[in-house]
Amino acid sequence: MRNRLAVIGAGDFQNQLIRKAKARGMETHVFAWKSGDIGEREADYFYPISIIEKDQILEKCREIKPAGIVSIASDLAVVTVSYVAEKLNLIGNGMESAKISTNKYLMRKAFEANKDPSPRYCRSDEMTDEMLQNMHLPLIVKPVDRSGSRGVTKITDRSEIRDAVKRAEEQSFENLAVIEEFIKGDEYSVEYISWEGRHTFLALTQKYTTGAPHFIETGHAEPAIVSEETLGNIQKTVVHALDSLLIKYGASHAEIKVTPEGDVKIIEIGARMGGDCIGSDLVQISTGYDFVNMVIDIACGKQPSFEKVCTPQRAEVRFLFGKEDFQRLEELKKTNPDCLYRVSELKEPEEGITVTDSSARYGYYIIRG
Repeated sequence: MRNRLAVIGAGDFQNQLIRKAKARGMETHVFAWKSGDIGEREADYFYPISIIEKDQILEKCREIKPAGIVSIASDLAVVTVSYVAEKLNLIGNGMESAKISTNKYLMRKAFEANKDPSPRYCRSDEMTDEMLQNMHLPLIVKPVDRSGSRGVTKITDRSEIRDAVKRAEEQSFENLAVIEEFIKGDEYSVEYISWEGRHTFLALTQKYTTGAPHFIETGHAEPAIVSEETLGNIQKTVVHALDSLLIKYGASHAEIKVTPEGDVKIIEIGARMGGDCIGSDLVQISTGYDFVNMVIDIACGKQPSFEKVCTPQRAEVRFLFGKEDFQRLEELKKTNPDCLYRVSELKEPEEGITVTDSSARYGYYIIRG
C-alpha cells in the first residue's frame, strides 16, 4: 500500500493526526494556508495551499498518489477531503454527504425530511415576518457554513434579529444565515466511528460554554455522566441522523441537547472528529480506543481496530480566555503536575480584548485522571 497520507489542515488539532501518521511510518503531505502553524513544521511535506482550494489540492494529490486523504476537526476541510477522495477513488463519504453535513440549512432540511428531532428554522434569504412570528423566542442566529462559534448570537427580542442576521451573514462564505429556535437543556457531543455504513459509539462528551450570546466552548469532559436510558436514546437518535446525512465512513461529531423533559434534540452533526481536542485526545484517554488511528485506517481502506491501547481515565480540556485561566494553569503545574497530559502553545492575553469566537482563545491544557 502507498505509505503516504494527505492531511488537510495544519493547526494544532490536525497536528495530532500528523504525529500519529508519522509514528506509524507514514509519509505526511499536509495542505494549508501558510500561517506558521505547528503542522507546517512537523509535516514531511507541506504545501501552502488553502484548504478550500480543492482543485489545486486534487492536482497535487494526483502526483503524490496518497493511500488516503483525511482531516479530523474542520468542517471546511470535509468538502475538500470528500472531493479529492471521490476523484481519486479513495475512501470517503462523497460530495452529496459533504454538502449536507457542512451546510446548517441543508442539514436541517435533511433532518426534517427524515424526521430527526431538531429545532424549527429558516434561512435568512427566505426569512419573512410571518416565519419569525411562528418561531418561539429565544432564537439562535448563525452562519450557514461556519464553525467555532463564529457569528453566533442568541436572540431574546425580535428587534435584535436583523442585526444578528447581518453579523452572521458577514461571517458566512455564502453570505447566508440560519435562524432557529433555541433548545433548552444540557448540551453534549457524541463521537462515533463508521465503517461501511455501520456506526459504532465511542464517547459522550459534556460541553461547557460561555453561554449567551456567543456560546464559545470553555472546556469539555469525558465521559459525560447520564442514565443508561438517556444514553440509549442519544445513541438511537444520532445513528438515525448519521444515515440521514449519508455518513458511511470515518469519524462523526454530533452536537445534541437533552431537554428537561428528557427529549434528545440534534443541534448539528459534522462528518469529522470533534475539534477542541475531543477527537484527537479526549476519546483515547477516556475510552482507550485509538480514535485517530481508526480514522487513518479507514481513510486508507482498512477496517478500524477496537483494541484498547491504554487504560481509560477521565479526561478534560480547558481553554484559556484571560489571565485568571493562566493563573489556574500555573497553580496546577505546581500542585498536581502529574494530571497534565498536554499544554498547547500559548498566546499572550491582550488587555481589553474580549474573546468572541474559539479561534481567539489563548490556548488550552488537557488533564486526565
